[in-house]
Amino acid sequence: MNYQLFFEDQLSMLQNEGNYRVFANLERHNGAFPNATNRISDAVRDVTIWCSNDYLGMGQHPAVLAAMHDALDRSGAGAGGTRNISGTTHHHVILEGELADLHDKQDALLFTSGYVSNWAALSTLASRIPDCLVLSDALNHASMIEGIRHSRAECKVWRHNDVAHLEELLSAQPLDRPKLIAFESVYSMDGDIAPIAAICDLAERYNAMTYLDEVHAVGLYGPRGGGIAEREGLMDRITLIEGTLGKAYGVVGGYVAASAALCDFIRSFASGFIFTTALPPAVAAGAAASIRHLKVSRVERDLQKLRVAEVRERLTDIGIPHVENPSHIIPVMVGDPVKCKFISDMLMDEFGIYIQPINYPTVPKGTERLRITPSPVHSADDVDRLVSALGDLWTRCQLARMPIAAQ
Repeated sequence: MNYQLFFEDQLSMLQNEGNYRVFANLERHNGAFPNATNRISDAVRDVTIWCSNDYLGMGQHPAVLAAMHDALDRSGAGAGGTRNISGTTHHHVILEGELADLHDKQDALLFTSGYVSNWAALSTLASRIPDCLVLSDALNHASMIEGIRHSRAECKVWRHNDVAHLEELLSAQPLDRPKLIAFESVYSMDGDIAPIAAICDLAERYNAMTYLDEVHAVGLYGPRGGGIAEREGLMDRITLIEGTLGKAYGVVGGYVAASAALCDFIRSFASGFIFTTALPPAVAAGAAASIRHLKVSRVERDLQKLRVAEVRERLTDIGIPHVENPSHIIPVMVGDPVKCKFISDMLMDEFGIYIQPINYPTVPKGTERLRITPSPVHSADDVDRLVSALGDLWTRCQLARMPIAAQ
């Protein structure tokens, strides 16, 4: 077999389908997010980022940066190893305490990313609980799917947010069989929200644990940023809440929050925790500062809601098709991978606007989109330029618009 030719052929196929991904070389401007410099060979240009998961701009908040600088000066760069050997620092302990408090749980456990926390926690729980059945929402994130697969536990997939289908699957099982319902609160590609209360009702009725991924909700929803479950007063009914520090909190890392025994169980048996170098102390300090700030400040969340509503209204006014949902995510639907990438390229090249195309396999073929995430630090001028550019490119690509009268 000619291995190199195989690799090249597979990449060519992606390019021909319009699904090949190209990284933009970006340098964010400290204190001026969402502005950044795009470097292309020897050339540079200024761009505005409209697709960041740093939803509130906390990655450049003064309190976060000050905490990281202080921790770096005090503790140096790295943690020194895995948490079990030499990598547990005082900053990790403080951060886990902040996270447990955020979700009103007894304990929390840090991981190097949200992907790792899902993979490690789900694979550990499902593999070590005897005869565990996992019931997984059809649109769960790849990290959840990989964790469930790695566990080799039996898994049944229920139709997305369909509690009637979930109950059908649960009712077919013996009441005393261990069961784990795995789902998300905010689904990142469509921006829809799970019926958490109804899922908790079923979990209690059929003796199941609940595993809730809140990565696209923590920091953004609830009185203190605890997520959708906090907003709806349901945190006490969730067995385990999983979240990230790399989105609304603006740093990096993942975590789970649950009872002390459950967190200790994962800490003691999860290979994805045991054999991974710990987060740098400065990262942990920055994340703790971000969480503390958003527990008491509503300013960022309130401004973001206003900006999201403004962008939605402006897109509707010119007939740009976008998915209506109750979250902060605005999926602008293109429906063609080549045109989706073309629009993304032209936004960058002609208008200085950075929005990555979302194509297969992240979303199903035929549902290609631009995923827009307005933040409190986008200005009114930023919104004007975005809407004008999309209107221009929609006409140029001869894409259908929403009927104005039907809105």
